[in-house]
Amino acid sequence: MDASVARVIEEFFKRYPMRKYGKGQILIFSGEGGDVVYNLVSGRVKQYDVTYRGDEIILNVFKPPTFFPMWLAINHSQNAYIFEAETEIVVRQAPASAVVRFLHANPSVLFDLLGRVYIGIDGLLGRMVHLMAGSAKARLIYELLVACRRFGKKGSNGEWVLVMSESDLGARAGLSRETVSREMNKLVNENLVKVTRGRIIVDDIGKLEIKLGQVF
Repeated sequence: MDASVARVIEEFFKRYPMRKYGKGQILIFSGEGGDVVYNLVSGRVKQYDVTYRGDEIILNVFKPPTFFPMWLAINHSQNAYIFEAETEIVVRQAPASAVVRFLHANPSVLFDLLGRVYIGIDGLLGRMVHLMAGSAKARLIYELLVACRRFGKKGSNGEWVLVMSESDLGARAGLSRETVSREMNKLVNENLVKVTRGRIIVDDIGKLEIKLGQVF
């Protein structure tokens, strides 16, 4: 996000009080939402659905300084998803009508929002391709690459550190815990990743990209 756009967004939401949520607290339930918009100051929020078997499927993860759920605020559509704090978070909460007026008055912010929507769509299309035609290993590698680019911390030695568990990764890829564990073990044996408690380390993202092309 452009720094000048980020400042405009920050100035608008600063008029609303901060609220803190603990990890696992739900901000919006399925069937709710549309009246308020959350501006994420710190932490991560996941948007997900639950299958008939009770499996959690993560559709999107928001990071600062994004604000959501804008499609509900703009379209007044029915919300089918759950929004939950994936980590401890701090947010500002504004009336949806005020945020819509803010977008009308600030075309640069609206254009930036549109750009991020298109980036998100591109990611969803990539995920769809791997879901429809890829193997479990390809789906897992794709989600690892997306997570590195969006949330990973790059070390001085070139490795990428992800603060997430195998269960988190499975929910993003739509894979069972057993499948994720089996495929992750293969990646570990190929020296492509390391797994520690609550962390996944990708030694070389370039090698992982090459591997994705080989297994897809």
